[in-house]
Amino acid sequence: MLGYHRHGTGIKRATLHLRRILDPKPVLAHPGPMNNAPPARLAIWIIVLATCFRLIVAFGMGLGIDESYMVAASHRFALSYFDHPFVSWWLELAIRRVTGAQTPLIVRLPFILVFAGTSFLMYCLTDRLYGARAALWAVIALTVSPVFSLAFGTWVLPDGPLDFFLLAAVLAMAKALGIARPDSGAQPDPKFWLVAGLCIGLAMDSKYNAALNLLGALLFLVLDPAARRTLATWRPWAACLFALALFSPVLIWNLTHHFASFDYQGGRAVGFGLYPLRPFIVWAGEALFVLPWIFMPMIVLMIGGLRRSADRRARFLATLAVIPVTLFSVVALWSSRKILYHWAAPGYLMLFPVLGAWIAGLADRRRQMAKRLAILSAGLLGAAVLFIAAELNIGIIPGFNRLFPFGHSPDIQAVDWTSVRATLMRRGLLDQPHFAIAATRWFNAGKIGYALGPAVKVTVFDSDPHEFAFTVPPRSLIGDNILIVGTDGTTKALQAQYAPLFRSLTIGKPIIIRHHGTPLLRLPVLYGQDLRRWPQPARP
Repeated sequence: MLGYHRHGTGIKRATLHLRRILDPKPVLAHPGPMNNAPPARLAIWIIVLATCFRLIVAFGMGLGIDESYMVAASHRFALSYFDHPFVSWWLELAIRRVTGAQTPLIVRLPFILVFAGTSFLMYCLTDRLYGARAALWAVIALTVSPVFSLAFGTWVLPDGPLDFFLLAAVLAMAKALGIARPDSGAQPDPKFWLVAGLCIGLAMDSKYNAALNLLGALLFLVLDPAARRTLATWRPWAACLFALALFSPVLIWNLTHHFASFDYQGGRAVGFGLYPLRPFIVWAGEALFVLPWIFMPMIVLMIGGLRRSADRRARFLATLAVIPVTLFSVVALWSSRKILYHWAAPGYLMLFPVLGAWIAGLADRRRQMAKRLAILSAGLLGAAVLFIAAELNIGIIPGFNRLFPFGHSPDIQAVDWTSVRATLMRRGLLDQPHFAIAATRWFNAGKIGYALGPAVKVTVFDSDPHEFAFTVPPRSLIGDNILIVGTDGTTKALQAQYAPLFRSLTIGKPIIIRHHGTPLLRLPVLYGQDLRRWPQPARP
């Protein structure tokens, strides 16, 4: 009986602690010092615990396709890069230079710390606009939203730095314009325009999507009478010039590389057709990424914030959000290119403060439902991530990879291709001088390049080489011996295409990607000796 009593007491204590995190009101039945903890302290605890969880996840999971590509394709600091501007690339390059390592935990560490800062900024912005209770709820919602908390909060992606600098810019603009809750007595503080310009420039240096939020900010300045008067002063324009100066390295890179990055990103909207169901598919995907119980109120609150009678704070956030939230769904009507669901995330990021205020203002019964949804979301997200990590590390589902057709297991994307290095070492290829590897797909080159490390030259023999066209351009490999790595079933075609470019080209034994001893993927290879001419033009 004593053991049962202790066990029950532990459950009660854990339940009370979770209630304290989700509701800063005192739990009167059990008075104590933690019951009176302010929302700020509880928000900090949430941020710290979530950060610790992300560190565990970063340690237990291999790099995804985009992460492997970013690490493998960038070996030097540059003014900008093909896929995105330079901030995220510099972060992972800097941590590798400082530590001398590129393990998943190391390269993800800056992005995890940046997202902890993003969560703190979310609290500060929401507290200014709506108060501490709303700020706590905004942090909770951000923490349980999968696309923000997991993808942008953990992975090596440009979206994490983008979110941080966007929120910093919005907070600075709110201070410059005097946007705050009525009881705060806050007045416009023009000196924050310079801070806003700094953060806007760094947001643009993180990802081009920032321009959509900035268009929303301009829309607010034009529509809001009080904000419109600031356009007659010099500080907003100085902030724009400051942001443009910070963005100039990206402009210079594109000018000197025939606008390769602008052309690539702008091409996402081309390919005209008519796809009337695509917007609904995009909305459904975005709802799943953000979480449906967060997505639906956000959309309603955004629409309400655009009304003429809306509160100034809600209008400020809604105009910042509306362009990225709606644009990609509209583009999906005609573009034949695939619309990725996370592209609109910067818009939804702007709506967490007003969502937090809405939840904080709910009646007790409905707020209790929000608490249960938050607990359920956190539990499901945490359990799913830990389950995936356990499966990748110890294989808790017997024969999991055999449940899928060969070459289509999801583990292929989630594990590091360490078997490539082991295979090439056994074959004695890595010790050869003037040796390089050319994959026929940029994503395979990313996986292979990360597995082999920066000492081995990796490029792409394809019309879409991405950053590899600039890191290791094929023309730089003239005279080298090259192992061409294709995709399953392409051996004959590769031999016919590339044989004229080498002194000799022979078919080699395929490389098998294995995980826990189970074959996942077969990569055909050809060994070319003495590359005599550049195989095909890479992107200029």
